[in-house]
Order: sequence, then structure tokens, then C-alpha cells
Amino acid sequence: MENDIQICVPVFEKTPQRAVLAGKSYQKKGADLLELRIDALENPTPEMIEEILGELELPVIATNRVESEGGYFKGSEEERIELLLVASSQAHYLDIELKTTPELRQKVVKSAPKSIISFHDFKRTPSIVSLRKIVEEELSIGDIAKFAVMPHNMEDTLRVLKIIQEYPSTLGLAMGDYGKYTRVVGPLFGAPFTFASGNKATAPGQMDISTTRMIIEELI
Repeated sequence: MENDIQICVPVFEKTPQRAVLAGKSYQKKGADLLELRIDALENPTPEMIEEILGELELPVIATNRVESEGGYFKGSEEERIELLLVASSQAHYLDIELKTTPELRQKVVKSAPKSIISFHDFKRTPSIVSLRKIVEEELSIGDIAKFAVMPHNMEDTLRVLKIIQEYPSTLGLAMGDYGKYTRVVGPLFGAPFTFASGNKATAPGQMDISTTRMIIEELI
């Protein structure tokens, strides 16, 4: 079972050169997947994205987050989507937010080798009924459903694990200190992979690669 649990590490760098170096470093540290955060790049261009993806050896999830979803992209929605589409020929997954305009979201889904539909709530954990609706909608659109929420107690984190267990191909993360453990036990409940940090956390409660791997190995 150990080899079935994959760890994805975000590549969050300002330049293509630093992004490539970071990705190769994370691979040596034990990452199985990389998430290219296009929104972290300084003035990203199609050429930058192609350069990075051409150098990385691990499977890559490409995403381009807006501020409301925890990202940094400053351009228009059309520009954001066009840059994400550039990655479709080289990335293994494209991650697009559920809240994206349906027309633009569908362009990404149609272009993606595999699609991840994501939802983020940095303030709270929605009710179990709301989470079910979110995940069911995501799965009706793309290949993998993803949601990251902020728990205020342990009960909130158990809600996240329950949803992961109920729905195949669903990645659920509880952020912050309360939710740290969901990042390592999530795959035991059926999540397709989990996230860890390389040299800096890109989400509240994210642990580094070695710590995440060590805890997973102790659990299985």
C-alpha cells in the first residue's frame, strides 16, 4: 500500500529557472507529483510555462489561482485561463476552480488530459450537506474533485474525512493546525494523493515532504 500513496508538492517560484530547480529538488526529496503554481510566476508567459514543463520529469498538476482562491494571478479571467491552457499538452492534470465561469471552466476541462475541479474556503468548513453538493458537482464536471476548507474544531475535520470516504476520486483537505492530520490520513480514506511542502508551505497546515512521508509510513 505504501507505494500507492502519492505526495504532491507545489512549485511556487517567481522565475522558470527557480521553478525547475525547485521541482528537481522536490523529486530528490521524494515527491511523486508536482503542482506548478502559474500564479506564482512573475509576469507569466506561455514560453515560461512550456520551458518549466519541458524540464520537469515528474507528473505535473498545472493551476493558476486567483486571489479569492488563495492565489496571486493579477490578470483578467480570460488571460488566466489561456495561460492554464498552455500547460495542457505537457501537464498530466489541469486544476480549475469550481467557481470559475462555466464557459471558461469547460474550456479547461475539454483541453485537460485529466481535470481537477477545486473548491477553497479559508474561513470555515461547510456543512456535510454542502460538501456533498460541492463534491458531486465537481465530479459531474471533471475527473477529480478537490476541496480545501478551514476547520474550527475536530468535528469539522471528521466531516472532511467522511466525504473523502464517501466519494471516490475526491481529495479533501482540512487546513490549519486542526486539519494537519487529514493531509496524511486522507489517502487511507481513499484520497488519490496528498499535498506536502517543499521549502515553503503554500497552504495553512501543510507539512514538509519527509515529515508527511514518515507519518504515512508509520500509519500503514
